[in-house]
Amino acid sequence: MRRGLRSALGIASAAALIALAGCTTDPSVEPADEGDGAQEEAPAEEWFDQELYDQQFKQREVEPDGPEDKPYLQMINPKMGDTSEFKSDGGKKMCFANASISNPWRQTGWITMNEQLKELKKDGVITEMETRDAQDNDDTQIADIDYFIAEGNCDGFIISPNSTAAITPAVERACKTDKPVIVFDRGVETDCAVTFIHPIGGFAWGIDTSQFLIDNLEKGDKVVALRILPGVDVLEQRWAAADKLFGEAGIEVVDYFTEGDPAEIKKVVSDELAKGDVQGIWMDAGDGAVSAIEAFEDAGKDYPVMTGEDELSFLRKWKDTEMTALAPVYTNFQWRTPLLAAEKIFQGEEVPTEWVLPQSPITAEDLDEYLDRNEGMPDGHYAKFGGEDMAGYPQVWQDRVIP
Repeated sequence: MRRGLRSALGIASAAALIALAGCTTDPSVEPADEGDGAQEEAPAEEWFDQELYDQQFKQREVEPDGPEDKPYLQMINPKMGDTSEFKSDGGKKMCFANASISNPWRQTGWITMNEQLKELKKDGVITEMETRDAQDNDDTQIADIDYFIAEGNCDGFIISPNSTAAITPAVERACKTDKPVIVFDRGVETDCAVTFIHPIGGFAWGIDTSQFLIDNLEKGDKVVALRILPGVDVLEQRWAAADKLFGEAGIEVVDYFTEGDPAEIKKVVSDELAKGDVQGIWMDAGDGAVSAIEAFEDAGKDYPVMTGEDELSFLRKWKDTEMTALAPVYTNFQWRTPLLAAEKIFQGEEVPTEWVLPQSPITAEDLDEYLDRNEGMPDGHYAKFGGEDMAGYPQVWQDRVIP
């Protein structure tokens, strides 16, 4: 399997990607009516990839390789790559070009990554990690990567791309330094990185969540789909899979972009409830999930069947309401894996060319376990953060001081 976005994230066409990558909104997506955030269906079709959909469908059932108690080191169907050319002694400086820490998921991961860095510093593996935050801006991240290259003091690069096509040339320039490049979270359109680290993917999320709603609803029931932004590969794939399965099951669905804003989410759901009954809520990320539930409470309506995410605010509200729900997971512990991959690379150990991490939703049967495991954590924390075995646990995540 080739590495990079086309094998790992399955974009339908490079042309579509280029049109979307540099934008926070997609000019091809127009509201259905003036003042109505409902979106046309065409974008889901643009992002659908049958081969990748089938692959991720199967990967959901694969037992991962690796230590059972270290999910951040597990891997699904790995194809290992030789890293002997990068083997060298002594502590290393990593340079990290991060898309942002602009939402609770990324903030949780960033805290975990810094705790992992502390452990590797103690072991003398990595002496320093210089980080630049692009603040969700492609041009800034491109400049950040070029700064690292020009500086010439990086022993290796870690890149969490802001978008896909736009960041690809900068990643390729980093690869030309002959220093190891590690890409994680979102992909790029090149296979030059030593490894690309990510959970199973957006299609797996979309399959799990839409099938859960379908199993608990009736044909003709209405679902409101709450989406963050267009043009982000993982999010678009989540919706592409869900839109396909909802259509096949005869579920009525209307989708809105909300930018994850709780006030907008509540307004959208309230407006839909004013039009008639809503039986389900589907989200492509869990930020603001509680606001959607509160809209039902304010309207005096029965709780919907709902999918959110493993953010604790949603898990706690789910527990309190006893609603029928599922918490899909885009495994936050992946923020540990790039640094541990760097350690292996500098030791000359093989790593997967595409490092696929497990991605399992939290079900009603799991809910109490994950609430107990995360007791005392703030609402913005993510239940499957994977840092319980580190020295700073639990205080660092409870304090939630962003490094």
